[in-house]
Amino acid sequence: MTPTLAEINVVPLVDVMLVLLIIFMVAAPMLQRGVEVKLPVATRSEEIASERLFVSIPLSYREDTRVYLGEETVPLTALAERMRQTLLNRTDRQVFLRGDGGIRYDEFMTILDTLKEGGVENVGLVTALPGER
Repeated sequence: MTPTLAEINVVPLVDVMLVLLIIFMVAAPMLQRGVEVKLPVATRSEEIASERLFVSIPLSYREDTRVYLGEETVPLTALAERMRQTLLNRTDRQVFLRGDGGIRYDEFMTILDTLKEGGVENVGLVTALPGER
């Protein structure tokens, strides 16, 4: 009897791995969605490169005076204290503010004053790039 060499067939393994890769590539952008806000367009701004702390002001702010700190809903009355707690462990005291284009200027300034009261030193205003939704 002659000894036979046993070889592992890797073709099915490669097929499964490619299918999993495609599934993750399609699903990953869906996981990055946040609160739906219609941003105003700025023609001279640049895209933010790293992960930052975002405060979002949806159009529903007028009815319930609630903003989003990341993914968490926070009432305006608790925003200053919540910001103090969030900034305790951070070296940078900056926040990026995403406001719906339908928010009035006085509402925007109220939120900005509350963020400053909570210890925020720098506030960046997030806008949509031209052609971006």
